[in-house]
Order: sequence, then structure tokens, then C-alpha cells
Amino acid sequence: MKVISVFGSSAPQPGSAAYEEARQVGRLLAEAGFAVATGGYSGTMTAVSQGASEAGGHVIGVTSAQIERFRPLGPNQWVAEEIKYESLRDRLMHLVLRNDGMITLPGGIGTLSEMALAWSFLQVGEVEERPFALLGDMWREGVQALYRPEYMRQENLDLLFFADSAETAVAHIAKNVMRDA
Repeated sequence: MKVISVFGSSAPQPGSAAYEEARQVGRLLAEAGFAVATGGYSGTMTAVSQGASEAGGHVIGVTSAQIERFRPLGPNQWVAEEIKYESLRDRLMHLVLRNDGMITLPGGIGTLSEMALAWSFLQVGEVEERPFALLGDMWREGVQALYRPEYMRQENLDLLFFADSAETAVAHIAKNVMRDA
């Protein structure tokens, strides 16, 4: 089964717009036949897991003992398969490297680090090219603010797909994962 890693914030609560959008992403990925992999904890990680699980999909939670020492909690209730690492670094590497496509939801510093590492690895060929969708205006605006042609080539920008909805993000992933299969 093809696995899609989804990066996002631990902050959104059930019922919020961000939570419901993430839940929709999980549901649509499962309906398209993908397993989902998230950081396994709260916020949008729970929402994606819930949406995928409710749609009959397989949910992988990639967790870390280091995080659990900092914030004592286990994987969310929707995780069917937990992959636990000692360090945050190993958890991050798993999520960035072991997938067939990636979606980044809005988030904070942790989500930014996941997005930037994934994009950097795609740029230099550390991972072979795969679809990478960034959902929400914050990513489009953030990348546009950073763009300087003397530092960033157009082909590096072309590694990213800016999605304005859960539907467009998942459609991009599905179209390109199936194309490459």
C-alpha cells in the first residue's frame, strides 16, 4: 500500500476549521486507497488519523520517546500501527523519507521544519521525486516571501504544489503517485 506522510500542527482542536480540513485530508487519502502516516499525536495529526480511520484506511503514527518525555502522551486513538523512535530526529527522518507523497498542512515551527527538510531533500535528490502538496495560504505566502531568483531556481519551486483545499491537495497526490506507479 502506498503511504502518504501528512505534516501538521498539534494545536487545532476538534470542531475547528483546521481540524476539520485535516480530517477531510485523511478521509480523502483513505478513499483514494492510501495509508496515512502522521506524527501520531494531537491536533491535525489526530484529525488526519480520524478521517482516514473513519474511511476504512490504514493509519500509521510515527512517534518518539523524546517527545513523550517532554509532553507525556501516547499516540492518538485512531493510530492502527505505531512506529516509535527514541529521538525526534529519527521520527522526522522516517516521516520525510518513507512515503510515496507528502502533504503539509498549516502549522508552526515543527511543521515548518518538516516541510523545509522534505523540500530540501527533494531538491538535492536525497529522496527521489514524489508529489508534495502544501495546503493553505500560509505556505504559498511564506514561500513567495522567501523567493529570490538569485538563490532559488524555478525547478526548485516546481517541486511544490500549492493547494487551496483538501480536495486539490489529495487530487494532486493521487494523480502523481498513480502516474509514477
